[in-house]
Amino acid sequence: MHASTNRILTTHAGSLPRPAALVQLLTARFSGAAVDEASLTQAAEAAARESIARQIAAGLDVINNGEMGRESFFSYVQHRMTGFGGASTRPIMADILKYPGALERRRQAMGTTDRVDLLRAPKAIGPIEYVDPAPIEAECGELRRLLNEQGSQITEAFISAPSPGIIAAAMQNEHYADLEAYVNALAAALRTEYTAIAQAGFILQIDAPDLALERHTLFQDRPLADFLEFARVVVSATNRALQGIPKEQVRLHVCWGNYEGPHDLDVPLEDIWPVVSQIAVGAVMLSMANPRHAHEYRLFAEPGFLGDKLLIAGVIETTTNYIEHPRVVADRIERIATAVGDPHRILAGTDCGFETSAGTRMVVPEIVWAKLKSLSEGAAIASRRLFSA
Repeated sequence: MHASTNRILTTHAGSLPRPAALVQLLTARFSGAAVDEASLTQAAEAAARESIARQIAAGLDVINNGEMGRESFFSYVQHRMTGFGGASTRPIMADILKYPGALERRRQAMGTTDRVDLLRAPKAIGPIEYVDPAPIEAECGELRRLLNEQGSQITEAFISAPSPGIIAAAMQNEHYADLEAYVNALAAALRTEYTAIAQAGFILQIDAPDLALERHTLFQDRPLADFLEFARVVVSATNRALQGIPKEQVRLHVCWGNYEGPHDLDVPLEDIWPVVSQIAVGAVMLSMANPRHAHEYRLFAEPGFLGDKLLIAGVIETTTNYIEHPRVVADRIERIATAVGDPHRILAGTDCGFETSAGTRMVVPEIVWAKLKSLSEGAAIASRRLFSA
């Protein structure tokens, strides 16, 4: 994994806007309808090709396929693993329930059609096994081929995979004896995907919103200690799944939920960091642009807080249609780098993805690309300030 040796490198958190036709195919398959797999594969590849070209045009250094072939960042595993069926009943986030107007606003914003509803993902009804690595191997092969087509040098590329914790939290358990057993089974299955991504030569990004989000979702009515014990179980299971993969090839994305809402019940970063920091990864990506967590950069001024990891700082917000001014982006990067004490250990990214599940987007596509361009421009300004000496 590259550090920012002479300038601040840029990246993003994973999902990017999908074309409407692809969204229709993905939502149909999610709902259980019959879908022509060849048409879906073709549409996803065309969308990935365009997404890669637009990421490069925006000036990003570390890019991906936009998660085009996946219905969401975690529920796609139902098509790659055994044991899933039916539908879960996912708790609504506590901060949304706290403010009735926020709940109604969310319902209006989400709509009802052509959207993968992650509150109704499948559940575990049988043994979880990753029986065939062909789909992830095909995804890796496609990304490599599309990158080669561009003929443009990028710093590196990544492919995301979910943590066992987010699947266990959002895809309910009706098979295993308890939550820990379910998490461990998921981690064992996910090892196939983690390993395939690493062996293909890509950076593995583990998406683990569960390590923050579930405090005010699955564990909203329980003590903090219960949530932290869940987080420890997830971290331990994830580390087992990562055995043999160099930590320098893995980055971890943690967030408090990619939605516009109050977020006043988010667990503070300082409460979860002693557990989160134990995952064997080379970099951690955190939400640091949104109004609820922008202050937490100060924690990294504490000696040893970051440990030996790189920090991928979210400096672009992913739930509003404001386009951050490049100088605002630069100021954010500079503050965070100053707190860490070494700009070489900072990459600039986004708080989260821009289309977490197919059809669910809060930022219009044209603005997504403008935001990413502003990210690159702001990183260039910050680089001149931070590396001029």
